[in-house]
Amino acid sequence: MSDGLSGDTARAPGVRLDYFERMYAAADDPWGFASRWYEERKYALTLAALPNPRFRSAFEPGCSIGVLTGLLAARCDRLLATDIVEAPLAAARQRVAALDHVEIRRLVVPEQWPTQTFDLVVLSEIGYYFERHDLDRVVAATTQSLDPDGCLVAVHWRHPVAEYPLTGDDVHETLAAADGLTRVSQHVERDFLLDVFVTRGPHDQA
Repeated sequence: MSDGLSGDTARAPGVRLDYFERMYAAADDPWGFASRWYEERKYALTLAALPNPRFRSAFEPGCSIGVLTGLLAARCDRLLATDIVEAPLAAARQRVAALDHVEIRRLVVPEQWPTQTFDLVVLSEIGYYFERHDLDRVVAATTQSLDPDGCLVAVHWRHPVAEYPLTGDDVHETLAAADGLTRVSQHVERDFLLDVFVTRGPHDQA
């Protein structure tokens, strides 16, 4: 029986798997997703940027402890949220335990990518962990998995981090140059970028 995945689990691209394992061994919420005002405000802006009131099927790779996952769930008929390590997924599952339409799974992207399609993909604070060639693979997988009326929401911290191969600006420049994506909105701040892309041009939309 198919597990609904493509690829294998051989390696974690860019930042190594053991980096995330060490981070979660040291703290349940090492980046303060559930406690920092930066995160709370960024999540509110991310939700406000979604171009549709509701989505049929959404994918959120890199969900961590599931704070954004729980917020996205209210806007989606189905939501698949994943992370590269198992440690934060227990908290994510607990956070959405009452929501039957949300599935939490461990996946390694881009080596693994869901085979189903989505009308929403959310790349939140994940793109800068990849080396450039693997980010290209993530972008290609994203565009291929988006429905004709689908959209991609991307939001990333802008400042360089020594352990990360790329910056948030690098990630958003790559997305803006990708075939098959048209940027329809952008929010720029000193600390983060928030972009919304669609799979068709504005002139094609009803």
